[in-house]
Amino acid sequence: MRRAAVVLAFAFGSLALVFVGGFVVFTTAIAPREPAQLKRSDGIVVLTGGASRISDGVQLLASGHGQRLLITGVNRTTSPDEIRRTLPDNEHLLDCCVDLGHRALNTFGNAIEAAEWTRAQHFRSLVVVTSAWHMPRALVELGRALPEVELQPYPVVTDRMQAPRWWTDPQTVKLLLKEYLKYMMAQAKIRPAQAVAPKAAPAASPAPAPGAQASMAGSIHGADRKPE
Repeated sequence: MRRAAVVLAFAFGSLALVFVGGFVVFTTAIAPREPAQLKRSDGIVVLTGGASRISDGVQLLASGHGQRLLITGVNRTTSPDEIRRTLPDNEHLLDCCVDLGHRALNTFGNAIEAAEWTRAQHFRSLVVVTSAWHMPRALVELGRALPEVELQPYPVVTDRMQAPRWWTDPQTVKLLLKEYLKYMMAQAKIRPAQAVAPKAAPAASPAPAPGAQASMAGSIHGADRKPE
């Protein structure tokens, strides 16, 4: 029994050491500042969930770092007008070059939604905008969903991560530990939650009134008729 207890203690100690070492490596990989230079890509994808992500993504679009922008994971109750009010200087871009994705429920869902959008746009490179601490997991999921697309990270760095001794803040440490666990789950393809919301069924069109079918068919065929 004593030998078994020693073996178990050694095993748990080794696992704890590996976990702590991995956590340290994970935190050192988090960008301490936003990139000073960024090359132009085909598109830009913003993963919602943190302050400044959308405004930074729209600013990158305005400065020519991408042709089009997808904001993935937008709450279904959020309208384009609500987003427009938060970006008064670049609201014109929302009308021409910004798409809103409402189906993603988590990071894996963001990757699915972004992959569908990227392939529909025939893009080969993307700027990925999300929080610095969320970027490692986002790149894992997006890289797996879009292996043929070049991903260029643009981490949004908050004041919390810029603190010189962030590890003394229990809330920051708790946030990073939680994210590290999610990162390891993403690496292992463990996804307990639903990724995307089901697509809404198209609304049924009202039946045409009797006698209107002929005129409707005539107008369709008339529109399709080529000029002689």
